[in-house]
Amino acid sequence: MTAAPTALPPSPLNEDRKVLLARLVDGLDAPSLWWLSGYTAGLAQGHGAPHLAVLPGGGAAAAPQAGQRLTVLYGSQTGNARREAEKIAQAAEAAGLAVRLVRTDSYRTGELASERLLYVVISTQGEGDPPDDAIGFTEFLNGKRAPKLPELKFAVLGLGDTSYADFCGIARKIDARLAELGGQRVADLGQADLDIDTVAGPWREAALAKAGELLKASAPAAGAHLATVTPLRPAAAAWTHERPFAAEVLANQRITGREFRSQGFLKYGPVEKDVRHIELSLEGSGLAYEPGDALGVRHRNPEPLVAAVLEAAKLDGNAAVTSGSETLPLSEWLATRRELTRLSRPFLAAHAERSGAAALQQLLDPTQTAGLAALLGDHQLVDVLRRWPAAWDHEALVAALRPQAQRLYSIASSRKRVGEEAHLTLDVLRYQAHGHEHLGAASGFLAALEEGGQVPVYIEPNERFRVPADASRDIVMVGPGTGIAPFRGFVQERAETGASGRNWLFFGAQHFNTGFLYQTEWQEALQRGELHRLDLAFSRDQAAKVYVQDRLRERGAELYAWLQNGAHFYVCGSIAMGKDVHAALLDVVAAHNGGDAEAAAEYLTALQTEGRYGRDVY
Repeated sequence: MTAAPTALPPSPLNEDRKVLLARLVDGLDAPSLWWLSGYTAGLAQGHGAPHLAVLPGGGAAAAPQAGQRLTVLYGSQTGNARREAEKIAQAAEAAGLAVRLVRTDSYRTGELASERLLYVVISTQGEGDPPDDAIGFTEFLNGKRAPKLPELKFAVLGLGDTSYADFCGIARKIDARLAELGGQRVADLGQADLDIDTVAGPWREAALAKAGELLKASAPAAGAHLATVTPLRPAAAAWTHERPFAAEVLANQRITGREFRSQGFLKYGPVEKDVRHIELSLEGSGLAYEPGDALGVRHRNPEPLVAAVLEAAKLDGNAAVTSGSETLPLSEWLATRRELTRLSRPFLAAHAERSGAAALQQLLDPTQTAGLAALLGDHQLVDVLRRWPAAWDHEALVAALRPQAQRLYSIASSRKRVGEEAHLTLDVLRYQAHGHEHLGAASGFLAALEEGGQVPVYIEPNERFRVPADASRDIVMVGPGTGIAPFRGFVQERAETGASGRNWLFFGAQHFNTGFLYQTEWQEALQRGELHRLDLAFSRDQAAKVYVQDRLRERGAELYAWLQNGAHFYVCGSIAMGKDVHAALLDVVAAHNGGDAEAAAEYLTALQTEGRYGRDVY
């Protein structure tokens, strides 16, 4: 006799979440479903997503108590902090330590009071700001609800860029705040520049050694199993920033026109606003991306720039220079291994000492933050060499310069429409300064590529900048200038998957005639019903300047209604523009929730926490 099936309790899920769950499990085999059941059971017991407790060898286990584990918490804007946190977690696991790896926006802040060993790896965004995924955590940590932490032992590793005056600013603030709350520092604050491993490697070794000492002291009785918590992440891609794929250039098209600036009634010359649409083949690479991800590019510094640096430094480009285990001509070091367009405080300090320039030494005074920020903002290496001549030798210059930083570009396509290709939208940086023409290193490299040429690339995932999993959700996209790039991919993706949610785009540029990027595509998308609303702001086409944030305020009632009905909001572009859009969004919410500014701020924080407010700012 067959037993009657046990009745299931009523589902606590709403219809949207039922649909999402059905899509998630569709097509999974039995072993995968068993694994998923264990994973979700772990979540129900209070273990933070996206993680799973496992025993060494693969068996499931209860997660260790807070005092018996290391929690590695990371906040990352471009992926570097995430990778460093993963290295720490993997090394800890290899050493037999109990460890869990958590992104800051997945961390339950209520757990902080019970943490006993916490390592924070965090990058600084802009001038001392947290990355987007750490905004909520840092606000909590600095707020009144942050608990006293007398039993916490902690360490902080910061990733930054010394071309910014407030180097590793958010890491320093978190390190100080954890100590202020009573935490005990077990490793000095690490502050890594673009050559990350120079600082991160030794910091990791020292911090892990200390973690081993502390966790062994609090390990459970003999015979008990320590669980480890490993990140739920796909296997590493074959092509990375250290080993990029050589992608073929399929198209390199200029998509802006020539402008004429006017002063009064007199036109005084053309402005070469050069925005490129570039199509690259990923055929044979196995590289996969989602709309919202970025393409990393390993560029060569332009030959004219390398030549100018050599001339200003009075050095021979053919001279062989050895650094580490590599020997190359100096010109090749400058072309492919060293940063020439972004300055750093350590280099400026070294150059000030060699040049004896009092003005430069004064700018490096800790009180001169504004002057240093201005210098870092408008001087390249060659400008400093010309302005304050100094005697450099070949080896010393290579040692003083930072490793070349790879550039990330938002992908402007969906694979579901373009196949094994990735499209980019980039503004070629050209400007006059200090009596000389200047060219952006990576944008100049890409602009010069001809069809059939090759460019080394890799995919940098951006997990917080995705189209909604629920295809019925509306989306609002704000992307002035080249910030439009990811939204071209969003609209293509939503069209190809038959998403029923509406798409609303805000775009801005200086002039309609010369700066309306992908104008024909957007008009066709409107006609086909792939784009449902388009609001434009061309700041210089009338006497009063109009920007995308002004359009947001003008459409405030409709925008607020969309958000109230579950829409996702996205913004892409410069950090300054992102702040202006955020301010406009605060105004919109406050205007329609009774004028309460504090409640409006909480509303936007809730949107970010829910994953409904995505920012890709740089």
